[in-house]
Amino acid sequence: MTPAKFLERLRAEGVRVQEHGNWRTHNRNHKGAWGPVNGVMIHHTVTKGSARTVEICTEGYAALPGPLCHGVITKDGTVHLVGYGRTNHAGLGDDDVLKAVIDERTLPAPNESNTDGNAHFYGFECENLGDGKDPWPEAQLEAIERVSAAICRHHGWTERSVIGHKEWQPGKVDPRGFTMAAMRARIKDRLTPTTTYTVAKGDTLWSIAASKLGDGNRWREIASLNKLADADEIAPGQKLKLPKK
Repeated sequence: MTPAKFLERLRAEGVRVQEHGNWRTHNRNHKGAWGPVNGVMIHHTVTKGSARTVEICTEGYAALPGPLCHGVITKDGTVHLVGYGRTNHAGLGDDDVLKAVIDERTLPAPNESNTDGNAHFYGFECENLGDGKDPWPEAQLEAIERVSAAICRHHGWTERSVIGHKEWQPGKVDPRGFTMAAMRARIKDRLTPTTTYTVAKGDTLWSIAASKLGDGNRWREIASLNKLADADEIAPGQKLKLPKK
């Protein structure tokens, strides 16, 4: 995706986005390739405070220059975009795990660090102390679900393309405080349309979203789910898949 398409996909999934500085060109591409991308990786930050967390993930530190991810997901559910391209988030991990992600099958336990994950994954850092006690607000969990679904929807991936850092690199524990199995179940549910709707005369995506989903602004989700190149080009009798309410 281009940065513009990435932003469009997130917003279409109902993600609350905040853009920071030159995020569209802030990356580590001069250090190596980014791509082919094969999945989404979720982390926790071991930090407290949204502003400080975003700053660290944007700038990095002496031993690990930023950006440290593509987006920072703070406790209020906002996704702060801080970089796009190669970022220092995944590090070295297990090539067998990467193969399983590509094949979308059950993940093996990571026991090697022989493959550059920064080249293959979108990365999201989530504000959390990582001690197993710091709570994960529902707004934050929903944001993780939505950003993951948005990327999977664009690439035609299933929920099996979303993994935690601990599933990639031996010795890592993040994200701690929820299970990736439970998160993948949420993503699967979001990617699975619950109903279909037959377009009637006079309908617009906004009116359908307002009447069927309770929020006209969710028309972008319908457009994204149905891969509509032009949101205005719907016709009576056309069947549309609708996301969950």
